Amino acid sequence: MKEERLSNNGADSRTWFEKITEAFLSEPKDRNQLVEILRHAESRNLLDADSLAMIEGVMHVSEMQVRDIMIPRSQMVVVEREAQPEQFLPTILDSAHSRFPVIGENRDEILGILLAKDTLAYFANPNDNNFDVRDILRPAVFVPESKRLNVLLKEFRSNRNHMAIVINEYGGVAGLVTIEDVIEQIVGEIEDEHDISEESYIMKHGNQQFAVKAITPIEDFNEYFSSNLEDNEYDTIGGLVLHELGHLPKRGENVTVDNFDFSIVRADKRRIHLLQLTLQDSSENSLNTTTDTQREN
Repeated sequence: MKEERLSNNGADSRTWFEKITEAFLSEPKDRNQLVEILRHAESRNLLDADSLAMIEGVMHVSEMQVRDIMIPRSQMVVVEREAQPEQFLPTILDSAHSRFPVIGENRDEILGILLAKDTLAYFANPNDNNFDVRDILRPAVFVPESKRLNVLLKEFRSNRNHMAIVINEYGGVAGLVTIEDVIEQIVGEIEDEHDISEESYIMKHGNQQFAVKAITPIEDFNEYFSSNLEDNEYDTIGGLVLHELGHLPKRGENVTVDNFDFSIVRADKRRIHLLQLTLQDSSENSLNTTTDTQREN
């Protein structure tokens, strides 16, 4: 019996060796065959799950284009050319981004990129009336929305850029993309100090804006906002928003549920990760009233 098990194990090992040999000493027939071999390696603990996910992410990135992950034009946080520091600094603080496109008359006129750290010069000498945002702009990089992500990542690394403006076939601005957006397609979501903590589902960013994790239970959402969203068919906000959209989401898409305006902040081709919620006036009043009532009690 022992000999039979050894024989079976030996057969399995030979089968695995043959598959590895086929994958790396000769060309697999297609990507699906290669992925199947790698997943088999993971199932035999020859490759950990995180490594497998990153390998698949690298393969996936080579098939994706900038338009698949870009932040749409309407969702870009920008600074106007003629704006004074006291006007655009609140935008910088509220968004918590580090880079901002600076525009002229409209969003098709990108003059350059403003780095938040470069505004420190204003704080060093706030009485300087000659401060002009155009004096501290960095050159903007433009890429077509059809560019492959693996090519873009290589360009980001070689040119030491972190942001590119995406243009469409007519030369108009379609959106923007960052190096973090590309890397997240490989390693998964990258959280920073401005993301929602693991213990929280909802983070308030302003009087009317909130960041909401897609995995937020509808019951918890209703309790937070004193709302009555139905949770009979869907357990999470992400599931409800996905149902309302009716298709797999893309970043920047918007949908309104009752008095809540949701915008997709992070998503892949399988699920939603993070939403931006903007309260309509009636929702804001309801939330403020509830909060005031709770304070009185």
